[in-house]
Parts: sequence; C-alpha cells; structure tokens
Amino acid sequence: MNFLAHFHLAWPDPGLVAGALDGDFRKGRLQGQLPSALEKGIRLHRAIDAYTDDHPAVRNLRSRFPRHLRRYAGIVIDLAFDHYLSRHWHRYEDRELRDFNRQVLALLQSQADLLSGNARHMLARLQRHDLLNRYRDWPIITATAERIGARLRGDNPLAALDRDLDDLRPSIEAAFLAFYPDLQRFSGQRRPLRGFAHGDKSL
Repeated sequence: MNFLAHFHLAWPDPGLVAGALDGDFRKGRLQGQLPSALEKGIRLHRAIDAYTDDHPAVRNLRSRFPRHLRRYAGIVIDLAFDHYLSRHWHRYEDRELRDFNRQVLALLQSQADLLSGNARHMLARLQRHDLLNRYRDWPIITATAERIGARLRGDNPLAALDRDLDDLRPSIEAAFLAFYPDLQRFSGQRRPLRGFAHGDKSL
C-alpha cells in the first residue's frame, strides 16, 4: 500500500502514523534501537505490506497485468489503490479527505524528530506538492509511477501506463473495493490499541 492507505490504517495514533511513513525507509530488524512507538508503527507498516502482497485479490490482479509490467505490478497497484481510496473515501470515512490529510501532515510534523532523514524529506515533498490530496487524479498516479520507473535500469518500463493499463483500470478498482475492507480488519487486529475497528467510520 502507498502513503494514504498506510496513514488511514494507522490513524490516529502518533507513533503508528510516524511508522506508516518511516516504514518505507527503515530497513533491517527492529530490536529496540528506535523509540517504541515508532517501532510499533513500522511493524504495522510491514505487516500491512506483507498482507497486501499475499492477498488473493491482489495476487489475481497482479497476474492480469501485461506481461512486461508484472515485475513492477506491486509498485503500480500500491499507487493505484491510493487513487481508488481517494475516489471512494466516504465509504470508509465521514470526515473530508482534505481535512484528514491536513491532520496527518500536522501530526507527522509534530513527530518529525522521530523520523529518519529520508522520511523527513518525503514529508517535505508531501507538503510541498500536496500529494495526498492529488492522488484522486489518475494522471498523478501515472506521473509518480513514471518517476519511479526512471530510476530503474534501462528503458523506463512505467512510461506508458495510461496506454498499458487502460483496459485494466476497472479491474484494479474492483480489486481495491474487494480487498480494502479485509485490510482494515487485518490492520485493526494488528494494532497495539485494542478495541479499534477500522471498519468503523467513527474513526
């Protein structure tokens, strides 16, 4: 999953939200070298990623990607799922998406001292480019994927996603809608705060 989903699944615990961002940048075993609250957030982030990769709906979707994209399907699916979370936000939240994103960025800023340098850099990008609010626009998804693809060796395999995924987009949306409630239940069970249910829109 990408940033918006990770933040949604971690909200409103400050350490979990910080780990939702830093989980992309902290590698290796967690053995108490970081603040406990941040380590819990990183563990949740990793558990969400592993669950996502192994979910039948996601595995089936990955197999439907064009052959030349299957190696990179995980990248594209993560980004696309943030797009469809934005598009279907009110299925899962009563508050406005823009309000939620503003609160997340403010919370992350308050936790900045816990974050790695790379995570702080990413936080600055999220703020500067208003990315969380722009995931609703499909061209932002394809442009972000293209930037990621440009860092790969050889020709950019993600340079023509609009054309490559045009027929697959309804299937990506359907897979997200089938999968996300399962992920909410899973993440609610893995959170250190008991009695929290992600399926509850009163979040």
